[in-house]
Amino acid sequence: MKLQAVLDASALLAYLQRERGYELVSKALRYGTAISAVNLAEVQAKLKSKGKDAEEITRRLKALGLHVFSFSEEDALLTADFYLPTRSKGLSLGDRACLALAKRLGLTALTTDSSWSTLKLGVKVDLVR
Repeated sequence: MKLQAVLDASALLAYLQRERGYELVSKALRYGTAISAVNLAEVQAKLKSKGKDAEEITRRLKALGLHVFSFSEEDALLTADFYLPTRSKGLSLGDRACLALAKRLGLTALTTDSSWSTLKLGVKVDLVR
């Protein structure tokens, strides 16, 4: 399984809602992307709140090349390690889970959150917009 990037919930939601930057996420999906189960939960909650069939949408995303990774003990430790260096930027648990998975897999994290571009965590971050 060849993967190109790890998606933050905001990047996947931009794709699903055809917001600015969705084209970059679409391209990444074609080449294989990862998402933490934590971030997928965020996306599914948002979809359900809008009356969407989150499970069906997730099935279609997986068919497009989305790979869902369980939140591992290693991810938990990295997520905790990222708390202090990201606290002033207001990163959530989900944000830090995305970054932890990207670091563990050695991949670029894709997000819409511009505050990530200044982070110094040893994780490459690309903004989709």
